[in-house]
Amino acid sequence: MAATTMVFAAFTSAMVVRRGMSGDWVTTYKPEILWANTAVLLLSSAALELARRALRARARDRFNLWWTVGTILGVLFLGGQAMAWRELQLKGVFLATNPSAAFFYILTAAHAAHLVGGVSALAWVDTQALRLRLGPAKRTAIDVSALFWHFLDVLWLYLMVLFYFWG
Repeated sequence: MAATTMVFAAFTSAMVVRRGMSGDWVTTYKPEILWANTAVLLLSSAALELARRALRARARDRFNLWWTVGTILGVLFLGGQAMAWRELQLKGVFLATNPSAAFFYILTAAHAAHLVGGVSALAWVDTQALRLRLGPAKRTAIDVSALFWHFLDVLWLYLMVLFYFWG
């Protein structure tokens, strides 16, 4: 996670410097779906936490249900991001439109790339759990996947603040 943090810190620094040293910065339109996406991502983390609590209580069925819900919500978030990019394109906002748009696309694409990895981990855990190959004694994959997912949530909240106050 440290490397991911450094990547986003570098992009943020570049954005702040680029914005401050030019007179051509134009705030990019932000699709409304970003707010719904934020809720979906936070709900996915909540579902994963409910799953982890169910596992601690040795309630495998509830664990499987909540982990699957969290995974599906993660996939929905990615679909929502694709919809946001499509809306921007329909409004004529592309990577090369202006520096603000470029940073929006770069940062959200970098976040989405990490989410693809996160969803892959969630899906792997889900598959293993549904096959009864994971349980209370094998929590490392569950805990690491959930921790990474929560990190991606915090990163998304940071990006939303960055886009709405600096973008």
